[in-house]
Amino acid sequence: MKKRIYPILIALALAGTTSCDKDMLELTPLDKYSDAAVWQDPALVETFVNNIYLGIPSPFHTIMLANLVDEAHFNADWETGNMTKSQITPSYLGVFDDGFWVSHQRYMTWNGTYKNIRACNLFLEKIETVPFNSQAEKDRLIGEVTFLRAYFYHRLASLYGGVPIITNTYTLTDDFTAPRNTYEELITFISQELDKAAELLPASGDKARATKGAALALKSRVLLYAASDLHNSNASWAGGYAHPELVGYTSGDQQAQWQAAKAAAKAVMDLNMYSLFGEANPTSADAATANYANIFLNNGNSEDIFLQFNDNLRNSNWDAPNPGLFTGPNGWHNWGESAPIGQLVDSYEMSDGTKFDWSNPAHKANPYENRDPRFYASILYEGALWRPRPADVIGSDPLGIVQVGSYTRPDGTVIPGLDTRKGPIEDWNGSYTGYYLRKFIDPKVDHQYIKQTLPFRRFRYAEILLNYAEACINLGEYEEALTYINQIRARSGMPPVTETGEALMERYRNERYIELAYEEHRFFDVRRWMIAPQAYEDAEGVNVTGKLNAEGSIISRTFAPIVIQDREWNPRFYFLPIELDEMNRNDKLVQNPLY
Repeated sequence: MKKRIYPILIALALAGTTSCDKDMLELTPLDKYSDAAVWQDPALVETFVNNIYLGIPSPFHTIMLANLVDEAHFNADWETGNMTKSQITPSYLGVFDDGFWVSHQRYMTWNGTYKNIRACNLFLEKIETVPFNSQAEKDRLIGEVTFLRAYFYHRLASLYGGVPIITNTYTLTDDFTAPRNTYEELITFISQELDKAAELLPASGDKARATKGAALALKSRVLLYAASDLHNSNASWAGGYAHPELVGYTSGDQQAQWQAAKAAAKAVMDLNMYSLFGEANPTSADAATANYANIFLNNGNSEDIFLQFNDNLRNSNWDAPNPGLFTGPNGWHNWGESAPIGQLVDSYEMSDGTKFDWSNPAHKANPYENRDPRFYASILYEGALWRPRPADVIGSDPLGIVQVGSYTRPDGTVIPGLDTRKGPIEDWNGSYTGYYLRKFIDPKVDHQYIKQTLPFRRFRYAEILLNYAEACINLGEYEEALTYINQIRARSGMPPVTETGEALMERYRNERYIELAYEEHRFFDVRRWMIAPQAYEDAEGVNVTGKLNAEGSIISRTFAPIVIQDREWNPRFYFLPIELDEMNRNDKLVQNPLY
């Protein structure tokens, strides 16, 4: 379970020299492996495959994506603000730009993803020459690379719609131009590839590598996305776009697509290898909070389908496996970067299943009491008891209480909280929203530069149950959907939902928002559901004020929602544009709508 994939970089280069000395020409390079050497050594081939896994975006990039939708706000901006205003063009992709100074999302977009696809294609072209000791070893690696190529094409489909399906490597004399395949062709290709992968992959084993369950889980996600409204709208949102086949289906039956999505999720469930982690029916709110928090604080559990162990070598601290460094409070010497926004926080229901509402006087007076237990496992808020402060700070706060407000002393002076942008510990990197992320953060790691060793969950069983439930709702099978939505709610100590029809879909969407927060789903969910205009309303936070007694303790607090960032939705942001350079290189490409 703890086996990890590390980036052993392989230079597949042919030896060469300008010398006329025959002996020099025959020397084997000492600093790299030759192409011939790699494809004659099974161990080197496996290392090559390990390196392909690194094309999967790191958890840092996943958390960054939360800032581009109604989950989070990035306090350093890094051009995320332009993204939340839909200010992208074929010449400007902001944080999606491969050339951006830290290239946050380069593992997700066109150039970076096709580089990984090329590596997969090269492997599949060369694999038959490799002298493996067993057919099982060979089949496993073929299955893994087939899965990875499908994963990368799924990335492209989610961001761009239909893209060129390239299954071979090019030589310098080849024609590099290729038209985009239709969205339907791409989804069919991905699904077929995942069926092949599932046949070749083992049912169990190291979950940091692809297994049968991982391949089927990816197919579930692919078909769920494909069945959704965005891809069945005939691009009606695009103002007469001439090529709707590139961004969705233009014929066929959406109900049949939901049936396929349901079957794909059921195939994972029928493996009988996964289950929700923790107590099915916790006996207290605290136990329910621990249920949810602990999903992410171990090296493997029954809910995991596909894990991603962070590598410490790829990008130094930018990919450090310590999410607290980026999301934790600055009063603990963290950077507070991807802070939850008010829309996410307010979406956590009250513990009785009713909605939280700032216009309710009781809710406004005590906004963080009696909420969904997942709230306490996911969000750090004013007054929350967290871990002890670092040694140089603990004297200012022996208990470890989050302080994001401003407080009035008995003499009338006002002081900022320890975890604000004006605080006495670090005064440059606090949250603008009044919240910090707790989810994923190992409370045992008490220093910003000590790296967590816990894996990130790329696929977990709760997603599969939600995928299945969503397909059932769209098929009108409400009782079946409720069964699985309520299993997840019961694990979290929440009462069952009972609605049907559109009301059930609304509850489901909120459930998915909360359960899968910061796990790279929301960015795509609001697009495929076509609710982005609501999701891109101005980002909110909270303003907290309080009073101090003579001993310095906070004796009262008031809370008020505030707007912390202007946001705007333009429907062109349903998809990314193909970069202008790529369009200029390949005159067979057609640009996405509204760019």
